[in-house]
Amino acid sequence: MSKPIYELVNELPTDNMTVKVLRTLDFVVPGEWDNLIGFENTIRKVTGETDEEMIQQIGDRAVHLFNDKSQGYQRALWLYQTVDRSDSALGAAALANKIGEKVSFLGFLNNITPNPDKAQSIDLSLKLVVELVAFCQINGIPGDSIGDFVASLGEYSGESLMRMAALVCLDGLIPLGPDFILKVQSSLNNLSPKELDNNGTFGNIKKLIPGNNTSSQLDFIGNSFDSVKGWMSGFVAERDLTPQQLFKKLGSFIEYSEDKLDYLAAFLDMATNYYEHTGTQTLARRLIERAVAEI
Repeated sequence: MSKPIYELVNELPTDNMTVKVLRTLDFVVPGEWDNLIGFENTIRKVTGETDEEMIQQIGDRAVHLFNDKSQGYQRALWLYQTVDRSDSALGAAALANKIGEKVSFLGFLNNITPNPDKAQSIDLSLKLVVELVAFCQINGIPGDSIGDFVASLGEYSGESLMRMAALVCLDGLIPLGPDFILKVQSSLNNLSPKELDNNGTFGNIKKLIPGNNTSSQLDFIGNSFDSVKGWMSGFVAERDLTPQQLFKKLGSFIEYSEDKLDYLAAFLDMATNYYEHTGTQTLARRLIERAVAEI
């Protein structure tokens, strides 16, 4: 494991492109996401605890739980990080010095290739599967518990709900349009195991996706998406979300031209790591809640 969990939480950015984009999505899930950073600060917020000694004990216990290889916490974090990293290295470097001014992504166009619909569909469904498998790892249940995951989605709040909102908006509506659910379904139905094997993100996370070969893993991905599409379409319908609305909101700090909307999606993909950012926050919260229960 690269860094201790408390360090990862302490080092979460207070303001970067990811944070700006997530703050902009507040209108989708109002007041749900607070950019909670700092391990000790997170313990205070999650538990309401003020006693220094108790805070120390909770922190120690949470770190111990995270370090225990027999638990799924490290695997969950690795999944959140890995599904994001396949697309964000270029963007992070290019944008590091841009915060605070309006970013024009037109200058990045020579570095960006928009994902064709099929690749984008695979990307969205893999992120969804990562959410499901990470949920199972964090909760210590079998990795293929689709039913448990779908049942819990209705209870999602805070940074977990924000992560799903961002998935729907940034990986669904913006790149694929209002009928993104049908597009993803159709892409998955027409996808061969060989094509899936050629996908870089899949290659990176394959070892943690349930199924004993690519063909059964593809079935699992399809079943997972199938089980969650009702929640997704309900989420969009209840909030009356449209790509246009999202473009308008993001236009407050990103300059783009209307005919380059597919590039906007690629730009956001490259410039944000919302899975890793909110995933680290989810993990910290779950570890702290469990630590408190065990003390």
